[in-house]
Amino acid sequence: MTVYQNCDGFGRRDCLKLGLGALLGGGFVNSLRARGHAQDGSARKTSCILVWLDGGPSHFETFDPKPDAPAEIRGDCQPISTKTPGLYFSENMTKLAAISDKLTIVRSIRHDQNNHGAGNHYMMTGAPTRIPVSCGAYVSFHPSMGSVVSFERGAKDGLPPYFSIPDMARSGGPNFLGARHAPFVVSDDPNNKAFIVRDVTVPKELDEGRELGRRNMRLKLDQFQRFHDRAAGDPVAGADENYQQAVSLMTSPAAQRAFEIHREPDAVRDAYGRNTFGQQALLARRLVEAGVPFVTLHSGGWDHHSDIFNAFKKKGKNTDAVVARLIEDLDERGLLDTTLVIVMGEFGRTPKLSTLPGQTTVGRDHWSSAISVLFAGCGTPRGQVVGATDRHGYSAVEKVYAPENLVSSVYLKLGINPDKILYTGAGRPTHLVSDSRPIAEIM
Repeated sequence: MTVYQNCDGFGRRDCLKLGLGALLGGGFVNSLRARGHAQDGSARKTSCILVWLDGGPSHFETFDPKPDAPAEIRGDCQPISTKTPGLYFSENMTKLAAISDKLTIVRSIRHDQNNHGAGNHYMMTGAPTRIPVSCGAYVSFHPSMGSVVSFERGAKDGLPPYFSIPDMARSGGPNFLGARHAPFVVSDDPNNKAFIVRDVTVPKELDEGRELGRRNMRLKLDQFQRFHDRAAGDPVAGADENYQQAVSLMTSPAAQRAFEIHREPDAVRDAYGRNTFGQQALLARRLVEAGVPFVTLHSGGWDHHSDIFNAFKKKGKNTDAVVARLIEDLDERGLLDTTLVIVMGEFGRTPKLSTLPGQTTVGRDHWSSAISVLFAGCGTPRGQVVGATDRHGYSAVEKVYAPENLVSSVYLKLGINPDKILYTGAGRPTHLVSDSRPIAEIM
C-alpha cells in the first residue's frame, strides 16, 4: 500500500501512532428555513460523502484555472469548457466538467491557517486551532464533522454512523464527544479479491448461536478495537462500549451486506475503476445506501511542492473519473437528492510556480487564501459557480466564505443545528460552530 507524505514528513500511517461572508436578502431567509429544517429533524435521512484530498489540492489545476494570467501562474494545464455555459475547469477534470450540471463549485473559501496541521483542523471541524501548531501536527481541539454527525444521528442497523476509508484524517476525531464517535476505519483494500473488513465477522473459533452469551465470547469481543482507541487526542474507549458495538456490528445483516462489494455487478465495479480509490468510492456508496450518515474518503498525496503537472495527469485524472462516477451513480439510483458529496482539502496552492528548496521540478506551496470546494447533492443547486478569486488566483474576493460557513452548511443539510451548544468533558459550554451562517448559494 502506498504511503503518502506531506511536506512535514508525516505519512498517514503516522496518524495510527499518535494517540466570511455575510448573508443578505433571500440568503438570510434561506438560512432561517434551513435551520428550521434541521431543528424539526425532517432531514435526518440525509448522508454525506466527504472526499478529503489530503495535502491541499491546487485550485489552478482543478476548478479555478487562470488562462489569462502570466505563464508562471497559469502553468501547463489548459482550461476546458464544462457542461455549464461560461464555467471552465482545468483539463485534468474532464469527467467532472462533463457533469458540471449536477454540481456546484465554490471558489471563494479562505482562511488564515497556512500549514497542514492547522488547515486540516479548521476545514474538518469549522474551528481554528486554539494555539499555534506545527505543520506536521495531528491536533484535535474540536470534534470533526463526522464525529458530530455520529453524536447527533447515532447508529442504524448495527452500522457505525461514521466511517473513514482507508484511514482517519489527522483532525477527523471526536475530541470531547468521546471515543465512541471516532470513525470506524476500513483499512483493507476493496480492490483486493480477498477483501474483508476486520471485526465485522464472528471469530471462526466461536459459534454465534452457542457462544454469544458466554464469557469466552465476551473476552474475545473485549479485544475488538475500533480505530478510535488510537485516535490522537481521544479518550480511551470503555470496554462496555467496545463490546456492545462489536456485537452489533458482527450480528447485523445490514452491516454484512454493506461490505459485500463483490456482489456488485462487474459493469458497476468497472465503471468506478478497478483500482483502490475507485473501489473505495463504490464502498462509500454502498455504506450510505445502507444508511450510514457520514463517510470520509481519505485520499493522500496532494501536497504538490514539485512535479505538479505530471502528478495531476495521473492522480488528478483518476480522482476526476472516480468522483464523477460516484456522483452519476448516486444520481442514477435516486440517492443524490439525499447524499451530499464534498471534494476538498485543507487549502489551495500558491499562484506563482517555483522550484522550492530541496526540489528539482516546479510546484506550488501552501496557500489558504483561495480554496475551491466541490459540492453536489442533498439539495445543492446544480450547474453553478459561487464566488471568485482575483484574476491571478491570489485571494477569494467575491462572496467570500470561511470554514465555519462551510461546516454550518454541511450540518444544516444533515439535519443538525449549527447553533447548538455542546459541553466538554469538564462541563464547559462550546458552540458547535462559532458562525452558524451557511453558504447561502448552496442551501
